[in-house]
Amino acid sequence: MDIRSAQLFQHLASSLNFSKTSEQLYVSPSTLTRIIQRLEDDLGVQLFSRDNRSVRLTPAGLRFQQFVKKYLEDWHQLQVDLALTSDELQGQLRLFCTVTASYSHLPDILDKFRLICPKAEIQLTTGDAAAALEKVKNDEADVALAVYPPHLPLNIAFASIAKLPLQLIAPTIPCKTNDLLALTPIPWQDIPMIVPEHGPARARFDQWLKTEGFNPLVVAKVEGHEAMVSMVALGSGVAIAPDAVVQNSPVRERVRTVPLDYQFEPFELGICMQSKRLHEPLMRAFWQVAAEKKAV
Repeated sequence: MDIRSAQLFQHLASSLNFSKTSEQLYVSPSTLTRIIQRLEDDLGVQLFSRDNRSVRLTPAGLRFQQFVKKYLEDWHQLQVDLALTSDELQGQLRLFCTVTASYSHLPDILDKFRLICPKAEIQLTTGDAAAALEKVKNDEADVALAVYPPHLPLNIAFASIAKLPLQLIAPTIPCKTNDLLALTPIPWQDIPMIVPEHGPARARFDQWLKTEGFNPLVVAKVEGHEAMVSMVALGSGVAIAPDAVVQNSPVRERVRTVPLDYQFEPFELGICMQSKRLHEPLMRAFWQVAAEKKAV
């Protein structure tokens, strides 16, 4: 079993979704299926039971999952030990962030990081900001750009790099949403609203509702702020979104800010990683570069 096969198995054992694993680890579904089948042939057991609706680990799969976890941990520790004896830091660093953060905040950090770690291999995955902490906790990413959560897990280290103001946005095109927003007073209970599925943005949305005291007309629940901005631009309703996402959106000319007496608590954007890995050379180097960015 090679390292890549072990990584693919580990991710699939966690996601239990062939499509998700193939998409997030950049491998075709057919290749992923062949690799799992080869592992099963080599071991002489079935690792996953699958039907049209679900994928589950078999008892043999659960036992193999424990073995693979230890195997990858040992491999990673070997890489760390060898890096400590090298004149230049090298190895792979798996980063996770939103699409917006990948060009609004990450480039400056990576430019400086590459100057001190030119041999480091960067593997970037983008997705919903609300999933960032889970990616790090589940060892699907080494470092993530994340919003500081209401309750930071004790085993996660977090370093703030920026404050992100939030605003309520509406479409600029003529639509039912704008007709309602033009009324005095605004009938908030009738305004179509696009809300986050979960995460810090959902907590701030719920706090606004509690303060204003109305039941929202929810027309969509969406993962990812970029998708929410796009839906607002299409005239589907209003939504709260970080200013950085709006300003970097290709549809920013099609949305506008709705003036409110209420002020949303801004996001605290930072980098996070497992605390136990702060001593690792590559992780420590990335952490120091990010901390310098905040200090500037």
